[in-house]
Amino acid sequence: MIDIFDATILCKNCQREMVPTSVKKEGFELRAVECPSCHDNIVHPADLNALESFNTLRSKTFTVKLRMVGNSHAISIPKEILDFVNEKHRQARRQMDEMVRLCFEDFDTLSVRFGNETARN
Repeated sequence: MIDIFDATILCKNCQREMVPTSVKKEGFELRAVECPSCHDNIVHPADLNALESFNTLRSKTFTVKLRMVGNSHAISIPKEILDFVNEKHRQARRQMDEMVRLCFEDFDTLSVRFGNETARN
């Protein structure tokens, strides 16, 4: 299957060929094309769908179980969150199965970080 961004895309305003670029939005790097003269840009539809899925997941509150496993506690992470993370990090899937970061951010806040990103300040 061919990607829509493999084709030549002309700017609707000035009819010049748009050049590939990327746009950062909410921590995502979205593929885009930009017009060199009027700076109008078009974001890849698949990346917009991924961003929309992320925003949908972020707006939900999940209730999970806390279990005792030996001397540790374990929580279950909902499948839809892991499916989204796996889709975003296909190449790092094996690495994610091995290690995640657990951060004690506040008195009542624990965060689980997937991947190699450092903790937010």
